Amino acid sequence: MTKKRSLVLKFIIGFVLVGIIMAALAMYFGYTGFRDSMVKQYHDTAYLIADTAEDIILDTVTKEELAEFVEIARGDDTKEQERVMSLGRYQKIWKELNDLRESMQLTDIYLTYYDPEVLRGYQEGDTDWKPLLYIIDCYYKEDEIFLLGQSSSMNPKNRVLFAEVMETGKNQDAFIISNGDFGYNISALKPILSADGEVIAVIAVEEPMRLVESSTRSFLIRTMSSIMVAILVVIILFVIYMYKSVILPVNIVASEAIRFGNNNEISDAAMAKLNAIKTGDEIQLLSMSIGKMERDMIAYVDNIRSITAEKERIGAELNVATKIQADMLPSIFPAFPEREDMDIFASMDPAKEVGGDFYDLFMVGEDRLAVVMADVSGKGVPAALFMVIAKTLIKNHLQNNEPVDKVLRTVNNQLCEGNEQMLFVTTWIAIIDIKTGYIEFSDAGHEITLVLHPDGTVDEVNPTKKRPPLAAMEDMEYMMDTTTINKGDVVFLYTDGVPEATNAEGELYGMDRLKNILQKSVGLRPQELLVAVRKDVDEFVGDADQFDDLTMLAFQKKI
Repeated sequence: MTKKRSLVLKFIIGFVLVGIIMAALAMYFGYTGFRDSMVKQYHDTAYLIADTAEDIILDTVTKEELAEFVEIARGDDTKEQERVMSLGRYQKIWKELNDLRESMQLTDIYLTYYDPEVLRGYQEGDTDWKPLLYIIDCYYKEDEIFLLGQSSSMNPKNRVLFAEVMETGKNQDAFIISNGDFGYNISALKPILSADGEVIAVIAVEEPMRLVESSTRSFLIRTMSSIMVAILVVIILFVIYMYKSVILPVNIVASEAIRFGNNNEISDAAMAKLNAIKTGDEIQLLSMSIGKMERDMIAYVDNIRSITAEKERIGAELNVATKIQADMLPSIFPAFPEREDMDIFASMDPAKEVGGDFYDLFMVGEDRLAVVMADVSGKGVPAALFMVIAKTLIKNHLQNNEPVDKVLRTVNNQLCEGNEQMLFVTTWIAIIDIKTGYIEFSDAGHEITLVLHPDGTVDEVNPTKKRPPLAAMEDMEYMMDTTTINKGDVVFLYTDGVPEATNAEGELYGMDRLKNILQKSVGLRPQELLVAVRKDVDEFVGDADQFDDLTMLAFQKKI
């Protein structure tokens, strides 16, 4: 029954979608034409009212007197402004304009003055921007009107249109529509000009567009209702036809496919129903194919189920882990080509497809370089995933300019949470001041750091007190140690895969051989140094298998 309903639903949805598209197009063109006509009508009406408002004003005061009102409004003398508002001719203008507003059911009629340069100079987010200076305001809420000399903000989207009225001295032909705190209105802007053509003030009429809203809503409801009825009738007739000629036979085929998918068994009764389908078209061909498919699939599934599942699991695991590790480690060298005061290079060769070693290097200031070298216990995918977590946590805290010892304390506690696999990670992190050579470092059970000097000597950089690896024990305290390197010194970092590399006889490569190859490689660039060390390790190991990840990093202070 589920498939039957789904097929019927698809036909219905298809016709509904077509109907909706056609309805949407019809409504769009009808709506836009209807609305544009209504808006133009309101626009013309608003300017007729503005003409009437201009007659009212100029029948009461001369243009010279009106210009005086504007100058007083632009000034700071509140007593003079109060005197003007108490004048009989001012009161008469306000009353007649307010009567006009009430009779025409307008939102507002106001006489204003503003500077077009202030309008065009509007900056986004300027809360103190109040360009409109009121001369007379007849807002429909009398307790919220603006008095002579008061200012208010306006919709920034209309500022250019307002400015053009002052600059050209002409009515604004473009529709000025706003929908905000004062409602959904269309505005008319009519400038009052002096005898020499200068703009004295601007009459603004805000006419509510209630009729536009109600008319367009009614238009949409009527149109949508008619279209939906037509769609419904067509759908019903078509579904009846399709149900008899297509859906019933397809439902038999679908039911058998579902039954076989659930049981993986061939049924003689079900096969008889399939053979009874005689539509003479693709549906009949489909019913015949279902029977053959069932027999072939049973044999096929039995053969590949066990092999495919294991291969997919292993392949997916290794692919994901390999990509994660490759993406996490810096691999583009030279890492900081714009800097001539240092040279750095690093490499990581996992013992398996993925490994647990990792390194990192990134700037935490203009001249401060963060360096990380770490080794996760174990091998393969679990170690690689634990590596991702540890590397991410360490980098996040170092980038927050936290002290290196605090970074290890914080990351240690974070890694201990939910560490059911009991993994741990030896870590050495440092902040190197590239200019001074001053190094702040902290150690968590990692290998001893070596410094190769230009004279060929090799020094060990030992921590004050060895501490256990990260994730080995909660609430561990780690120490911050310091050292200083000079021009030409090379800091060499590595994981235990280097000194513990083993040949066929079971001998370890060891620290003595490592120091010896470093001394022989004095003067080489970091990249050449790592190549020399790796070559020496490979020659020692010979044909023996690499049993541990081999990771190295070399940093040289050049200036």
